[in-house]
Amino acid sequence: MANTHAPRTGSRIRARRLDLGLRQADLAQMAGISPSYLNLIEHDKRRIAGRLLADISLALQTEPGLLTDGAERTVLEAMQRAASEWEPGLAEVAKADELAARYPGWAGLIAAQAARINALETRAQMLTDRITYDPDLATALHGVISAVTAIRSTASILTSDEKIDAEWQQRFHRNIHDDAVRLAAESDALVTYFDAPDAGAGVPLSPLEEVEAVLDACGWHLDAIEAGQPATDLSRNLRKPAQEVFDTWAAVYARDAAALPIPEVEAAIAKHGYDLWGLASALGGDLAQVMRRLASLPATAGRPPMGLVLCDAGGFPTLLKQIPDFAFPRGTACPLWPVFTALGQAGRPIISEVAIPGHPQTRLTCWAIAQTVGDAQADRPPLLQATMLVMADSAPGQGPAVPVGVSCRICPRTGCAARREPSALGTAPADPL
Repeated sequence: MANTHAPRTGSRIRARRLDLGLRQADLAQMAGISPSYLNLIEHDKRRIAGRLLADISLALQTEPGLLTDGAERTVLEAMQRAASEWEPGLAEVAKADELAARYPGWAGLIAAQAARINALETRAQMLTDRITYDPDLATALHGVISAVTAIRSTASILTSDEKIDAEWQQRFHRNIHDDAVRLAAESDALVTYFDAPDAGAGVPLSPLEEVEAVLDACGWHLDAIEAGQPATDLSRNLRKPAQEVFDTWAAVYARDAAALPIPEVEAAIAKHGYDLWGLASALGGDLAQVMRRLASLPATAGRPPMGLVLCDAGGFPTLLKQIPDFAFPRGTACPLWPVFTALGQAGRPIISEVAIPGHPQTRLTCWAIAQTVGDAQADRPPLLQATMLVMADSAPGQGPAVPVGVSCRICPRTGCAARREPSALGTAPADPL
């Protein structure tokens, strides 16, 4: 009988057994089965599930999910992305799933270090660009040089052999004091300019990512605003540009909370489930507002995690809420995601089931809509903002789904008309879709 789980479930069991130094007969005895039956399982010739899977997992001191599904998709994608940054062939990309399943701790460490290296490299490049091209830096440096020059000039007069009366000496002293104060202010501006944000939980590279980190920490649910209070505690430690982004989002959040109070939203969910069309009809809010509200609900038992993407007409994500199995990069996302489709059909609601490559294949349900923002102007095209709500598909259909990816660089699909660049994974097998 064929294995109903992902390929290599049996090989994962065998690899884990060998890592622990167990003989096949020993593991079979611990699981209460014959060695011959275990041999068939390890060669993916027999199905394994339920109590037997739990017994084998317990004997192997691991989680059942790591044997059946392998490592979490986000860890695998991070490992593959890290491999794509190095010389092709240097890492055995095809064995990333096996490595992550056998050594999940090391896999997580590789993924975390790769993310941090990438973040630091990107920040270093940003600082290099700022030093080279940023006019604000030139202004700050000019202020420092000008203050130093003025102090030096005044000091040279005071230290010269020429006699200066008391009144002029006081003037020169005041000038030096004023220039010193100005120099201190300009120096503080330079320190602030180059001062990196706190890297305790990563390295925020932009005001948008700073804000997303704060929102991730509270699950995108702002208790203060729900209670009618400003969320100043959350934005207090943000840099000024990030505070402006946060304040803009907080204002949107406050309007959404006032229009769609949580008790009304939860009552609608109890009646319609998580059918967005039914919820929008019951709540009377526009679709984008309902999407934002669902993404900001407090996490409770039984409530599925919901991701959110806000994107401008140029396809640049302005805010991202990530959830497990949904890794949406900023700037290099697959163009087949519904949020981008919505931009070409403004005002038309889109619902789509998408499939992310992998084994087993993950399916997500996406709702998206693009709307005009701001006042219309006769001599300019309308400004658009697209909103997409993402939810794990609890009951995926059997029909075709949109074959999206994370980014072309680490996508194994072949024959994709939307591909922007060759995959760094080389000849990785194509997904069925």
